[in-house]
Amino acid sequence: MATDYYKDRSVIIRWFMLLAGVVLILQLLNLQVVNKEFQQAASAAGSSVELEYPSRGLLFDRNGKLMAGNRPVYDLLFTYNQSKPQAENFDTTAFCQLLNITKEYFIAALDINWRSPRHSKAKAEVFLTSISQRQFSRFQERMYQFPGFTLRERNARAYPHRHAAHLLGYIGEVGSKMLLDSSSIYRLGDYIGTSGLEAEYEYMLRGEKGLRRVEKDIFGRVIGSVANGEQDKAPVAGYDLHSTIDLDLQIYAEELMAGKIGSVVALEPATGEVLAMVSTPNYDPNLLNLGANRGRNYAALLNDSLQPFFNRSLQATYPPGSLFKPIVALVGLQEGVFTPDRGITCRGAYFLGGTRLTGCHAHAHCGNVAAGIQHSCNTYFVTIFREILDKHSDEKTPRGGLDNFNSYLERFGMGGKLGLDFPGEQRGNVPSVAFYDKVYAKESGWKSVWLRSLGIGQGELLTTNLQLANMAAAFANRGYFITPHLTRGFVNENDEVTPPPLDLHRRETGIDQQHFGPVIDGMELVVQAGTARAAQVPGISICGKTGTAENSQRGGQDHSIFFAFAPKENPQIALAVYIENGGFGGTYAAPISSLLIEHYLKGEIATNRKWLEERMKKANLLGRP
Repeated sequence: MATDYYKDRSVIIRWFMLLAGVVLILQLLNLQVVNKEFQQAASAAGSSVELEYPSRGLLFDRNGKLMAGNRPVYDLLFTYNQSKPQAENFDTTAFCQLLNITKEYFIAALDINWRSPRHSKAKAEVFLTSISQRQFSRFQERMYQFPGFTLRERNARAYPHRHAAHLLGYIGEVGSKMLLDSSSIYRLGDYIGTSGLEAEYEYMLRGEKGLRRVEKDIFGRVIGSVANGEQDKAPVAGYDLHSTIDLDLQIYAEELMAGKIGSVVALEPATGEVLAMVSTPNYDPNLLNLGANRGRNYAALLNDSLQPFFNRSLQATYPPGSLFKPIVALVGLQEGVFTPDRGITCRGAYFLGGTRLTGCHAHAHCGNVAAGIQHSCNTYFVTIFREILDKHSDEKTPRGGLDNFNSYLERFGMGGKLGLDFPGEQRGNVPSVAFYDKVYAKESGWKSVWLRSLGIGQGELLTTNLQLANMAAAFANRGYFITPHLTRGFVNENDEVTPPPLDLHRRETGIDQQHFGPVIDGMELVVQAGTARAAQVPGISICGKTGTAENSQRGGQDHSIFFAFAPKENPQIALAVYIENGGFGGTYAAPISSLLIEHYLKGEIATNRKWLEERMKKANLLGRP
């Protein structure tokens, strides 16, 4: 009996040991093959890959002047296995005071999902970003008191000028959605361009991160480089962006537009390069520098009733007003509905059957198209517009005429995006036949006279200020324009030049060059003896057109508009100025345009025009409804 007892006991022990061995083998299999988190933690404990961040590409103007540079910022990292921030001897109060953070932030920053394969207690995690130079210095002196916490230097933006905020855009921390979509390009705490040129060309500006492989002990402490650094990869700096902007002109335009709501867009007609693009009210780009006050500044700008983040050059759509009349004249000439020397009598309004339909202002008789443009006669252009539409009219509606007319507008770049290399461009609006069929669905048909407001740039017709400037460039070129763009090229750290990936091409307007002569003569007369006399600059032949667009806001002032190009022969600049609530086009938009043209072509403002410059700079229209 005793012998059987010990024999049975021996068998049980053997089975127990066998079972324990199987469990041990299965656990080893789980840890080494199945459990990915354990593998990553074990790998991190033996060695680690640390990122080295590249310098972000710089932004320059067309003359090589720096518009956006870099400055050092510091991130605070912590390795949980080394820091033990929950230990009793960790002075949380002193730590928070040193970094000017709350205990709530301290607790939240440590609340990390350690089960996620993206995190490890044995590798450095981001604790606090964008530490100031002062905080960096203070913490560095006492860093020995807080083991496991380390500092990492990176680059953030620095702006030597307080201008071009909308153009440049800003950078911010990458969002969670971008982390999912970025194919490991970005990590938590990385910076990314979020607006303007920073966003448009993020892929060129960001550079490539470097990698440094280091050996660590079981406590996660660095004890040396892997293979003497042979496997390391140096960071590659981002490409420098050389823009088309003339910084001096940009700054001057912002000074003239201070205290006003609106936009300035200036182009080089021969190339389509944007010389200046201003939206006001604007803001100092330094307000959105990465740092402790960024969040407060961003919130203040976002909640500002004047909407300083809104880019009125591209995102606002406006009626073109009388700036549209030269387009009507060109289409009429091309379609053969009238000749350049045709005169049209105006009795202070456009009449039909004795009924006054569209008002006009007192002016001399318009004996030809140049005079019609010079005096901006509503009667003249409503008449021409109706004849264009009725040329292709059926018995009930001028559908064919409107379709034909709109085809010209499309070729001038209206009603669609021009393709500017910049985020946020709007299309504007060119009302179609389908639109009016819907509006007048209850009628038996609709007539050209019902659409007469389109002939003077009102009604449902809407443009962006970029489109208006582009139209001025098409006039300057006598029938074509080049795709507007903001970038000339990119230069890497080896001074190798890469052209921008742009689809630049010449777009014809469909108007024969011969028809531009009399229309441009009229635009020259607008400045010499018409509604834009304040835009005269001695020695420079400016061709332009004023506009006073109706303001749909109840009780609001009309909008002041002007577009122009100069000189008349071999034009160097085309521009459009749109000032909300500015009143007549000749009051503010035209003088500001002339000052910009004079500044660009001559480099200075003549002494006898300094009074005008001062008056435009001091004019504050923000209080107008």
